[in-house]
Amino acid sequence: MTTTPLLGLGTLGRLPEHSRPLLEPGSVPAGIVHLGLGAFHRAHQAVYTEEAVAAGGGDWGIVGVSPRSSAVVDDLLAQDRLFSVTTLSAAGPHTRVVGALAEVRHAASDPAGVVALLADPAVRVVTLTVTEKAHRLDPVTGELTVDAALLADLAGAGPSVTIPGLLVRGLLARHRADAGPIALVSCDNMPSNGRRLHGMVEQARVLVPGAAPAFGDWVRESVTFPGTMVDRIVPASTAETLAIAEAALGARDLAGVHGEPYRQWVIEDRFPGGRPAWELAGAVLTGDAGPWERLKLRALNGVHSAIAYLGALAGRDTIVTALEIPGLRTAMERFIAEDVATSFEPPPGVSVVGYGASVLERFANPAIAHATRQVAMDGSQKLPQRVLHTILDRRAAGASPRWAALVVAAWMRFVQGRTDDGRELPLNDPLAAQIRTRLAAAPATPQGVADALFGLDAVFPAELAADATVRALVVDWLTALDRHGVEATLAGAS
Repeated sequence: MTTTPLLGLGTLGRLPEHSRPLLEPGSVPAGIVHLGLGAFHRAHQAVYTEEAVAAGGGDWGIVGVSPRSSAVVDDLLAQDRLFSVTTLSAAGPHTRVVGALAEVRHAASDPAGVVALLADPAVRVVTLTVTEKAHRLDPVTGELTVDAALLADLAGAGPSVTIPGLLVRGLLARHRADAGPIALVSCDNMPSNGRRLHGMVEQARVLVPGAAPAFGDWVRESVTFPGTMVDRIVPASTAETLAIAEAALGARDLAGVHGEPYRQWVIEDRFPGGRPAWELAGAVLTGDAGPWERLKLRALNGVHSAIAYLGALAGRDTIVTALEIPGLRTAMERFIAEDVATSFEPPPGVSVVGYGASVLERFANPAIAHATRQVAMDGSQKLPQRVLHTILDRRAAGASPRWAALVVAAWMRFVQGRTDDGRELPLNDPLAAQIRTRLAAAPATPQGVADALFGLDAVFPAELAADATVRALVVDWLTALDRHGVEATLAGAS
């Protein structure tokens, strides 16, 4: 039996010309540390960076750091840090190997090594894709969650297991080594992600025992926190992902990822130690990423979550099949036009309705099987940024955000844990215990459920929870969903 060889430096010469990496791993010195070595980073920032260095030069190799899981590190080490990205469209797949990773590290087993990396003068940029919950910030107030693990990290009393602890220890080491300025760049889907990362670091910094005041001065003078907006649909890799890559490459890829053709990266251009020429790879460099971020969070991520909740309740496994529910696309078009587009000022020259239409077309890509349950997870962390800000801005303008209220109602029904036909739905959420406790103590009625869940002050701001108009809209939708289910509710909506 012939075994397909593993992707690696030894197999590069066997790859089809169009699938070979633009850079050979190790050929470009490291200048970037990335925290969060998941599929999204590999299909997004790593691709942009490789293309930028290939086009513009510079010592901007990436040291990819997995904070907890060692599996992806092991797979990448076995492949000489190479991996493939398969772009899936209706026209067929295209696979290319990426060689942007100069090194890979596992933070949980070598936190001191990662701290040393952050203090290395050659490293001038740190990027992060670690999800909302890893920042340990309250999604409503932005306050840092302080516990024994974080305090131990900051005191250097044990292995660093938290992102705030790892970053602040690294910055302190960099300050003491006089290693020069650095930019910390959040690439997570959070509003004002740069400012939130800055707030996280500042709140953690003041908890460091014995740190001199000069450390705070150095952070203010030498560390920047550029805001970003990132966009590319990158579902979790499957056996099919790896099979497509193997067929295209003639080599097995244990770390292959896949995504849609569309991609976007908007970056605030504040890099005191320099940066790759990302604009040569198509990134947008700007002075303010805020309008782009709101556009994406509200008109893409909010719509994505809405389709996920409604689709999962209706028993649809993927976003594509959820969009086939009669009336769902129309409901999303009205959500975008009547609530999202009227809630904020978009970037110059951008139509929110037009952007929303393109989003729905992207979601309908039959080659991307994005699971509704995957998109729906961690809803308590995502809902404030993706939907509740839209509601608050519409209410401030005196409007009744009916379609945004549908999304909240769908989430409230989703967390009750049953599809419309009675099958169990998993509740994968940091606040799962609180949600279950509140629901168990509440009357099993739409009003009872709404009262219980609006009481989650970590999700719903007080002004929104007390808003009688919003509560009435949500209860009306919950009542319809309870009585009729998703499909009949959407079919009857107007």
